[in-house]
Amino acid sequence: MSSEAKRLRTAAMSAKTIGTHNGTFHCDEVLACFILRQLPEYQDAKIIRTRDPAELAKCDIVVDVGGEFDPKRHRYDHHQRSFGENFQSLCAEKPWVTKLSSAGLIYLHFGRQLLAQLTKLGEGDKQLEVLFDKLYENFVEEVDGVDNGISQCDGEARYAVCSTLSARVGYLNPCWNSQSQDTEEGFKKAMVLVGEEFLDRLHYYQNAWLPARVVVEEALKGRHQADPSGEVVVFSQGGCPWKEHLFALEKELKVDTPIKFVLYPDQNGQWRVQCVPAGLNTFQNRLSLLEEWRGVRDEALSKLSGINGCIFVHAGGFIGGNKTQEGALEMARRTLQASALSPANGST
Repeated sequence: MSSEAKRLRTAAMSAKTIGTHNGTFHCDEVLACFILRQLPEYQDAKIIRTRDPAELAKCDIVVDVGGEFDPKRHRYDHHQRSFGENFQSLCAEKPWVTKLSSAGLIYLHFGRQLLAQLTKLGEGDKQLEVLFDKLYENFVEEVDGVDNGISQCDGEARYAVCSTLSARVGYLNPCWNSQSQDTEEGFKKAMVLVGEEFLDRLHYYQNAWLPARVVVEEALKGRHQADPSGEVVVFSQGGCPWKEHLFALEKELKVDTPIKFVLYPDQNGQWRVQCVPAGLNTFQNRLSLLEEWRGVRDEALSKLSGINGCIFVHAGGFIGGNKTQEGALEMARRTLQASALSPANGST
C-alpha cells in the first residue's frame, strides 16, 4: 500500500463523527453542530443525522437525540423526562435558569474553547469570560428558550415575532406539501445561516462592545476627577454603548455612590448630559434633569438655568445638551445640588 493510501486510510479511520437526529431540524442542534465543527477536534467531523440507536452509539459525540445527557461520554440530549438542567444548575456562579437545549449544553461545555479558538484569547482571560457570558445571554439563551417552548414573558404577547434565528432556521425545512421531504440540503443551509450570525455577533462583541467596557471602566475610575461628587462620568467620545457596562462595573468595582449622569460629545462637537436609568429595561432614571428645564431650549434655557450655552433638555428629562463640556457638567451639578436640597426634585 502506498504511503498516500495509508495516509488517507488513517485519516478516514480517525475522522470524528457527530450524531444528531434526522427529519425536521431545529436551531438548537444546528448551532450545536456548528460550534463543534469550529473546534480542531471536530472540524473535519462527519455529521450523521439518524435516530437509529445503533448508529448513534458509534458516534464520537451525539447532540439533541438519544435520550441521554452524559458529558463524560459526550452525549448531549435534553428531551428525556429526567432532564431539567440550566446554566446555573451546571455552573453555579452563572445566573441563567432557562432550561438548556442541545445548543446551550454544547455551548456550556465547549463555548470557552470555541471562543479561545476564534478570538485567540486564552481560556483563562477575563475578557474571554465576559464574551462567553455575553454570547450566552444575547444569543444562545434565546435558542434554548425557543426550543424548550419557554415564553419570554408572562401573559399573552402583544404581537408575534416571526424573524428570530430559530424561526428562520425552521423556514429552511421542506414545506409540508413539498414534493421532496429531504432535509439534508436545508440542514446545510441552516448551518451556514446560524454560523454566519454567530460569528457576526462575536465579531461585534469582541471588537466594539468589549472595547467599550474599557472606556467605561476608565471613566468610572476617573469619576472624582470629572466631578468631586463622584456621580458623573465623562466619555471623551460619543456613541459608546455604556449602560450595560456601567451597571456591571459599578458592582465589580464596588462603587459606593451610584452614577447619576454621563457626559459625552455628539457628532457636532457639542456635549450631551444623559441620565443613568434605574435599570437596563426601564425608562425611569436614577435622577432626571430638573423639571423646570424640560422642554425648554437655547437662550430661554440658558436664561432660566443661569448656564451659558444650553441647547435643550428633553421633555422627558432624561437628556440635555450644551455647547461645551463645562456647560453640560454644570447642568449635571445643578441637578445634583437641587436633589440634595430636595430629594424629590428632578427625580421621576
